Amino acid sequence: MDMKAMMRQAQKMQVELAKAQEEIKSMTAEATAGGGMVKVVAQGDMTIQSIVIDPAAVDPEDTEMLQDIVTAAVNEALRAVSAQGSARINAATGGMNIPGLM
Repeated sequence: MDMKAMMRQAQKMQVELAKAQEEIKSMTAEATAGGGMVKVVAQGDMTIQSIVIDPAAVDPEDTEMLQDIVTAAVNEALRAVSAQGSARINAATGGMNIPGLM
């Protein structure tokens, strides 16, 4: 492969990566915990968009359980959106591992 072809390929990948990064920002993932008592939606920029707690999950005598359920739902939502982002980056790079992307 000649140098010009390599440069064109690198520029094409750079454009595709920029597009992928924009798409990732708008991705969302939803996770539930506690049998659906807590629902969390995470965004591709690794922020939490929403948390919905079923009133039945709120027991003033057992706040630790609610904390654990919320933590589990948040962690699962973040893992899911991270996996979506990684898959999109992988598609953009053709499986090439580029450190620091995800």
